[in-house]
Parts: sequence; structure tokens; C-alpha cells
Amino acid sequence: MVLAADSDVVRLTGAPVGFAGPVGLEGIPVIADLSVTALNDAVVGALAKDLHYTHVAYGRDFVPWMVTDIRTVKAGDRCSLCGGELYEKKGNELGHIFKLGYKYTRSMGVSYLDEAGKTQIPTMGCYGIGLDRTLASVIEEHHDEAGIIWPMTVAPYQVILVPIKYEGAVKIAADGLVSALENRGIDVLLDDRNERPGVKFNDADLMGIPYRVVLGDKNLNLAPSMVEIKHRRDRENRLVELTRAAEELTGLVYGELGELNR
Repeated sequence: MVLAADSDVVRLTGAPVGFAGPVGLEGIPVIADLSVTALNDAVVGALAKDLHYTHVAYGRDFVPWMVTDIRTVKAGDRCSLCGGELYEKKGNELGHIFKLGYKYTRSMGVSYLDEAGKTQIPTMGCYGIGLDRTLASVIEEHHDEAGIIWPMTVAPYQVILVPIKYEGAVKIAADGLVSALENRGIDVLLDDRNERPGVKFNDADLMGIPYRVVLGDKNLNLAPSMVEIKHRRDRENRLVELTRAAEELTGLVYGELGELNR
């Protein structure tokens, strides 16, 4: 169903858009919604520019050719079957389908032979999924006040390494852990910027990479050397031995992927 063009309204009713009405309308059937039957003091177009009829009553001043349920529903409407109340909620258009008709098949000379051997022009359509809108929907569903919380299946990186100072023993440990994780097929982001720890932590939360690993002199000087591991959705971190960190992170990442892919 589409709205009639302005020219069609004038051609069929003799009145411009906004002034067409059912009183005295001839030549075309009038179809009315069920709600119209309750009108007894209505204002309608008078089939002439800048003119309206007032105090119009259904059944007295006009009788539709058909009365049926055609009004677009709105929030608060009741279901005719169960009595439930309709609610509205905004959403993102992740996918869409368009009926293109003959627009391109005719211009490109596309045709086929039907069962009777007669040439026909096919009706064309197309569909698509919006990747950017899909990501926006994921973020809308998976976030908190600090930023994004990527599900493992769509995360741009699975682990982010945050050295407190990317130098000396910390740099050696960070580079070694990056290599160990990448060799296990884990996508790693290394934050090697010369920034304060708080800035790096806030940026890591904002980006929402699932696992954050913090390396600092304090924990690396322990025996054995330790690193801090925290999932983005968790509040607290925990200490893990540096020599076991790659293996443990690999298990965590693939474990989540396995759960989400079921």
C-alpha cells in the first residue's frame, strides 16, 4: 500500500490534497476504517480548495463502500483476539529487502522464456545486511558506563596488553606474551603508548576488548613473575603467572568462542 500521488488525488476526487472527502464523492469507492463508524461530528474535505464540511456524521452524510480494519496501529491499541496492549520500541534496521520491479531488468535487457516459450521480463529485488548497523546494535546491547563490552565473536581484538611502562623488563615480557598469544591464534593489541596507566585503562574499557592484561614492574619482580588479567565485564582483576598467561588466555578466549558459537 502506498500513498496516492498528488496528481492522482486531483484526478480522482477533483480536489487538491487536504480537501478530498467522502461526502458527495462519486466515481470511486470509499473504504473506511472501523474507527470511522464512531464519528458523528467530524470535519472532512468538501471536494474543493480551502473548503471543509463540519458536523459530518457517519451513515447520515456518507456511507462507505467497505468498512474494515485499515488504520495503522499505535502504542496502546488493544489486540482484538487477546486484549493485550501494543507497545512500541525503537530498533535498528539490520537488514532490508527492496522490490525493484522492472527498473533494471528492462534497462539491461534481461529476459527469460516461460513454460509456454514466451519471453518474459523478470521482476527484480535485492536485499542486504548493514554491517555498520549490526555493530551499532551489538554495542547498544553490550556496553556499560565506561564503554563497549564486545562479545568474543565480534571483538576486533581478543586481548589487549597494557604495559605500565613499555621499557626494560616490562617491554621484554610484553613482547614475549604478544608472540606467545599470536602463535596460538589470538588477536592481540599492545598498548605501547607513553601514557599514564589511568589513561590506558580508560581507553581499554572504552574500546571494550574482552581481556585486559596489565604488566608492571611490581608484579614482574615477584617470584614467580605475575601479570594481571581482567575480563572487560568484571570489576576485579586476578594475578596469573607470566609463564602460564598465554595458555590461560588462550583457553579463556576459545572457551568463550565455543560457547557463543553453539
